[in-house]
Amino acid sequence: MSKVFLITGAGRGLGADLARQALEAGHRVVATARRPEHVLEALGGEQDNLLATALDITEPDTARSAVRSAVERFGRIDVLINNAANFYAGYFEEISDAQLRAQIETNLFGPMNVTRAVLPVMRAQRDGHVITLSSLAGVVGLEFCVAYAAAKFGVEGFMESLRHDVEPFGIRTTVVEPGFFRTELLVDASTTWAELSIDDYAERTAATKEQWQAMNGRQAGDPAKLAAALLTIAGRQQPPARFVAGSDAIDAVAAKARELLAQAEASRDLGADLAHDDA
Repeated sequence: MSKVFLITGAGRGLGADLARQALEAGHRVVATARRPEHVLEALGGEQDNLLATALDITEPDTARSAVRSAVERFGRIDVLINNAANFYAGYFEEISDAQLRAQIETNLFGPMNVTRAVLPVMRAQRDGHVITLSSLAGVVGLEFCVAYAAAKFGVEGFMESLRHDVEPFGIRTTVVEPGFFRTELLVDASTTWAELSIDDYAERTAATKEQWQAMNGRQAGDPAKLAAALLTIAGRQQPPARFVAGSDAIDAVAAKARELLAQAEASRDLGADLAHDDA
């Protein structure tokens, strides 16, 4: 059955793959980017089932405008895919306060802004599916990723709690935790390096930055296959609340789950009996 998708960050990378495959499958697609002409370039121009529209996920007004345009064009929104993101890379002390706030503004408040704009439409329909891209770094803290992880851990909490808010309205949620995919997150347009410099970190920063730059375009994960998997999930009546994507992420998340269980059990003697004792 044909659905209406609203996809953020659809001008390149995974977002363009999602939009392209959704169109090929016969769906109607609202593909958004800060510059919608980039969407048209990526997808081969105007199409009857495609609405390319401007959306800066950090600006709630543009999210509301994109949603209005989607409903005017296609009458509804069945699936929202919060895909747009960027990456501020560096050690915590070398990332400025402004950079840290900008990372969280985009990667956490951005999906919140778009979801807030879409939910009234889905509630009125009593149907919908919100899919938000988190990351392996939203489950497992990684070196050089403190700002990105802080935002993505926030996404995890947002989506896990949102599920309980919207389930009574027939709205389903899925948070996606990809490992390392060739999604263009490491290209210059998406990656910002820490702007501060501290001598104690200098050698590690130089070496780690070189490793990240060398990884770009060589990640194991195929974004086209990830896009296909997400479209499969979007077609399910009972989609998973969490989707871990890529063997590297599956192994790491499973290890984290075992670690958390072990830590919980180790806390039991000291942590379990902390209730107030009645006099």
